[in-house]
Amino acid sequence: MKVNIMTIVIVLLMFGCAKEPKVLFSELPHTYLKPTAFSELPKINEINFDVVLDDFINTCKSKKAQKLYEQLCVEAPNAVDSKIFIYDNFRPYLIVNKNGKKDGLLTGYYEPELYASLVKNNIYKYPLYNTPSDLITVNLSSIYPELKNYRLRGKIEGNRLVPYDTREDIKRSDINASVICYCDSKIDRFFLEVQGSGKVLLDNNATIFVGYNNQNGHKYKSIGKYLVKNKEIPLKEISLQTIRKWLESHPNRVDEVLNYNKAMVFFSKRNQGATGALGLQLRAKSSIAVDSQYIPLGSMLYLNSEYKNKKLDSFVFAQDVGGAIKGPVRADYFLGSGKEALSIAGALKSPLNLWIILPKEKRMINE
Repeated sequence: MKVNIMTIVIVLLMFGCAKEPKVLFSELPHTYLKPTAFSELPKINEINFDVVLDDFINTCKSKKAQKLYEQLCVEAPNAVDSKIFIYDNFRPYLIVNKNGKKDGLLTGYYEPELYASLVKNNIYKYPLYNTPSDLITVNLSSIYPELKNYRLRGKIEGNRLVPYDTREDIKRSDINASVICYCDSKIDRFFLEVQGSGKVLLDNNATIFVGYNNQNGHKYKSIGKYLVKNKEIPLKEISLQTIRKWLESHPNRVDEVLNYNKAMVFFSKRNQGATGALGLQLRAKSSIAVDSQYIPLGSMLYLNSEYKNKKLDSFVFAQDVGGAIKGPVRADYFLGSGKEALSIAGALKSPLNLWIILPKEKRMINE
């Protein structure tokens, strides 16, 4: 019998030399979970559950969350006591890596602001592209169900599907894509791609929002790692701020470094601010990006981390994905917009403990 992940059927497994059982999603074979209780979550008594419930109701606007939490999405708006509703209907599970380790990595992202024009000129000359008309996206899941989380991208040359142009190729030639606007900085444009969405302030005093629409199919490569490898920035000092500072002080090497990441993101206009993969507007310090191969989009989670010796403990919601977000205990924390958000996001790189909060239902076996 085929098991659907959204029915929250969970299989109990043993692995390695561990004495503790690990719970595993039947259709996410690499996601290991350890049953816990809310009382075990750090700083749980300091949580504002009214905010948590409001964030849950907001996330339930998405179909993925509705499939995951089913009737609880219907009942949530009528809850009398938010804390009781969460405690009575949900159960936390600590997410661990396959080797049994529970610690992971938390980074941060934000909504950048760019300056641009609808007309190309000597100042505004770096195009922000819509998805090219000749970019072909192939979904292989109908033939290979195990590849449902992957997409093959390319373009047709003759009768063959070939890889799409790299970042460097696109810069050197015209592509079959319309231009949303022209930015005044290729560095700002690059960081917009990394963040996935942003606010564009036009020279005519208008504001438009843009968000991720597609990408050219090449694997994301970190320019930070490139700079560390080439001994341009020490590993312990690497951050968004130090990378930007290095690029601005080495204008003759900007293209070299940016082109190291062959992946390029294409955008579309949005009617709202920073928007995640669920189509919902992201909420500061509530929305996170995850690896959807391990954590279902739409799920409620609890994170435990720190920033500059200040503890970060909160309920969060998997509303986005990111090319650099890989693995089960891995999250990118959305910090909003503005200088403070940029400052924290650029420097946040902290150990992470992560729990997924699932319905408290008798749908497990052998627990």
